[in-house]
Amino acid sequence: MKTFLTALIIFVLVTAGALYFFAPPINMPIAVLRGGIDADAELLARRIRLPDGFRFTVFASGLDGARMMQVTSRGDLLVTTPGTGNVHLLYRDSDRDGAADGRLSLLSNLNRPHGIDLHGDWLYVAEIDAVGRIRFNATTRETTGQYERIITGLPVEGRHWTRTVRVGPDGRLYIGIGSACNACRETDPRRGSIQRASLDGRTMEPFATGLRNPVGFDWSPHDGALYATDNGRDLLGDDTPPDELNRIEPGGFYGWPAIHGFGEPDPEYVPTEDDRIDKALEPVYGFRPHNAPLGIRFLRSGYPEAYYHDALVALHGSWNRSEKDGYKVVRLRWSEDGTIRAHDFMTGFLVNGDVIGRPVDIAESATGEIFISDDFANAVYRVVWSGVSARQDET
Repeated sequence: MKTFLTALIIFVLVTAGALYFFAPPINMPIAVLRGGIDADAELLARRIRLPDGFRFTVFASGLDGARMMQVTSRGDLLVTTPGTGNVHLLYRDSDRDGAADGRLSLLSNLNRPHGIDLHGDWLYVAEIDAVGRIRFNATTRETTGQYERIITGLPVEGRHWTRTVRVGPDGRLYIGIGSACNACRETDPRRGSIQRASLDGRTMEPFATGLRNPVGFDWSPHDGALYATDNGRDLLGDDTPPDELNRIEPGGFYGWPAIHGFGEPDPEYVPTEDDRIDKALEPVYGFRPHNAPLGIRFLRSGYPEAYYHDALVALHGSWNRSEKDGYKVVRLRWSEDGTIRAHDFMTGFLVNGDVIGRPVDIAESATGEIFISDDFANAVYRVVWSGVSARQDET
């Protein structure tokens, strides 16, 4: 009997672990919002591949579930770890060894902090249920005053707990809020949308809707447009629907939950006139299904001319395919006719089904450093183009 119970317990634990990796629970508790391994620099050096002229280092490790990032005016890097409730500051690489010169916990005890951005002397943070801000001095690496939640009451039930916040060129906050479900009619209209708010949080309005899970977005320096990644629905098989890159128009509607990808009706959802199917805007690019595009960043400095205005996108990787796919960073190139093509940029996280990393976000410094966060290996990578020595501001 004792042997049977022991075997049963082992079976349950193994099965639960497998289910978590391949099908994360809808209401993911904070205790499991962390990575699976710690970065192995030697293994990464053997596996990771970059285009000719680029090289990478492990900039920082031991960051449980590293997610979204921003570079400060001093060249330091801010990183959120939602599972620990912290926003970390990683010191810039002044000694040129490829790694952060130090780190500190800038904010703590937050409610799953995810998206962050800097504007003037304010640091903005998107928690699961709020957007907060605090004054931040990039030169001294210090915050002053109290952290204030300027937007509260964001929806927390159901799926897609991440919140993204960016300050747009118009000086307003843009907040990404994913859906509460796989495919359903939402009861809270803020779900599945990008909201726009004033910098003090006193006003907020829908900016774009019909976006199932818009985790990453950035403004193109080429045309000034806002582009957002969007994760398509699950449980329709390996090859449908595509994940999306959308050009976000003010007031635009992008089809979810009735329409996916390029006009593909949802087979399990009965639309009504309220779903505005005839108004749905199509993506400008379709990623492979279930690749989970998250962070996107348009490149602005420090690289060969061929890379100017291209965007890097972190493909977090599939959890719901019979064969894993994604788990890499791709480079999107805009042709003169407006078509977009993807090229591999950073690969090797997935080899023969073996996963050693899951890219989340992309950040870029003014000196030409690219930072890539990895919430599976609990790390941040630094990528530089070896054709140009990175400049360092010594202030």
